[in-house]
Amino acid sequence: MKQWALIYKTENFAKANIIKGMLEENQVPVSILNKQDSSYVNFGEIEVYVPTHLKVIADNLLSQSLMN
Repeated sequence: MKQWALIYKTENFAKANIIKGMLEENQVPVSILNKQDSSYVNFGEIEVYVPTHLKVIADNLLSQSLMN
């Protein structure tokens, strides 16, 4: 994932999907990498990635949405 930048980590899959939806609404491609254990979802995280060249835009959108 060299061309993708990590912008967010969470243990909450629903939260990762909300962030994905918000970014996609703003025409930012998103990839979610689920690193949670399939048997014990308390272990591991869900990572949200965007293309490297859109990282600054995604960070701004994310900080705006988290402040509301």
